[in-house]
Amino acid sequence: MSTTALRASTPSPTTPPAVPTGRRRRRPGWWLPYALLAPAVVFELVIHVIPMVTGIWMSFLRLVKAFIANWGRAPFVGVQNYAVALDFNGAVGAGLLRSFGITIAFTVLVVGIAWLLGMAAAVALQRPFRGRGLFRTLFLVPYALPMYAGIIAWKFMLQKDTGAVNYFLYDNLGLGGDKPFWLIGDNAFVAIVVVTVWRLWPFAFLMLMAGLQSIPQDVYEASAVDGARPFRQWSSITLPMLRPVNLVLVLVMFLWTFNDFNTPFVLFGNAQPPAGDLISFHIYNASFLTWNFGSGAAMSVLLLLFLLVVTGIYLLVLNRRSKDA
Repeated sequence: MSTTALRASTPSPTTPPAVPTGRRRRRPGWWLPYALLAPAVVFELVIHVIPMVTGIWMSFLRLVKAFIANWGRAPFVGVQNYAVALDFNGAVGAGLLRSFGITIAFTVLVVGIAWLLGMAAAVALQRPFRGRGLFRTLFLVPYALPMYAGIIAWKFMLQKDTGAVNYFLYDNLGLGGDKPFWLIGDNAFVAIVVVTVWRLWPFAFLMLMAGLQSIPQDVYEASAVDGARPFRQWSSITLPMLRPVNLVLVLVMFLWTFNDFNTPFVLFGNAQPPAGDLISFHIYNASFLTWNFGSGAAMSVLLLLFLLVVTGIYLLVLNRRSKDA
């Protein structure tokens, strides 16, 4: 046999073995990624997807008190619940619209004030100085406290005669007039804004402080050599370089604040004042006080659609600005 024929008949050691044309053999352990994802998928279905689908189905039913024991027998009414909720000339629609306006004002104030406080604290604590760690710890205390414990403490402090707020303002500072009720009447809106800002601004401070760590100090030093003042450094360096953090932070705080239920529920109980009638609490009362779960489910779906639209527009506008830049 010639050398050429011998080389042709001997397979090259670097040539991979031929893959059979039939079904490929799966690698050992191919199931491990699916097994690791399975618990998360199951919990997502049980906690979010199934309740959401059930709520959407309930919004098409006349699910009142008579059908609570067997809500599967509730009559199908189509979009009637949505029509009642969107009829702003009726009592239900007018109440929902008023609650929506209060929630918009509440969200804008809380997110704006919390962001300003978080930004101011993060910038103030950016440079090292003695006691910086202590201030960082103190600023994060409201975020570390259990939510209900902090809100209950504020509820006691906002009492008319025995609360610490009125004691400080009227007994120590000597403000004139009668001590106000902070948890009823128009003052309830001020109270809920203050409590929510107190609870939310440490989160903004934490996120912005983490974002500031990624900005090189050389940039600030070079700008200082060029004569840039602190405010010019903040507007020309800090804000542009924190833009990715701010985009996510504002969206998250908006969604959290607009859906806030715990703060009004703990502060006011079931009988919330009109000035503190946030939409999540309004939907809760429409469902569990009037026993009209079909109408409450329709309001919840409308709230979900509104938040999806706002989030989609927000992300779309930001993506277009990023592409233009």
